Amino acid sequence: MKTVVTYGTFDLFHVGHIRLLKRLRELGDRLVVGLSSDDFNELKGKKSFFSYEERAEIVGACKYVDEVFPEHNWEQKLSDVKKYNVDIFAMGDDWEGKFDFLKDLCEVVYLPRTEDISTTSIKSTLASYDRQELEKVEQSLHDVIAVVKAMSR
Repeated sequence: MKTVVTYGTFDLFHVGHIRLLKRLRELGDRLVVGLSSDDFNELKGKKSFFSYEERAEIVGACKYVDEVFPEHNWEQKLSDVKKYNVDIFAMGDDWEGKFDFLKDLCEVVYLPRTEDISTTSIKSTLASYDRQELEKVEQSLHDVIAVVKAMSR
């Protein structure tokens, strides 16, 4: 069995995330995802819309993902590769070269991101909305979580 690992925040889950996870799953038989914890995001200067628990539930409900675990710091990747018996470590190509130190333990792959969509661009668009528009978006996002929870039961 070939295991693939990737990492990310996966906030405001979108089609780019789905396409990336699908491509990652196609590289092996099992996909495990290290999801940035809320504390780790804070250390990176990031603030997620959804909590770690909500993001883990959303990512875990994706049919391409076999397991989700918390990422607490940059250094844990080395131990995760060993712990999960990883064959392929894969990240988006915006991280090109940053994890080559893992090549002694597994294959390291950098995949292109889906063009024209990112959480950052979604957040920029949302920043231009007025309060009423934002409340509608927030309600829609919480409705999506409710559907995901219902489907995962």
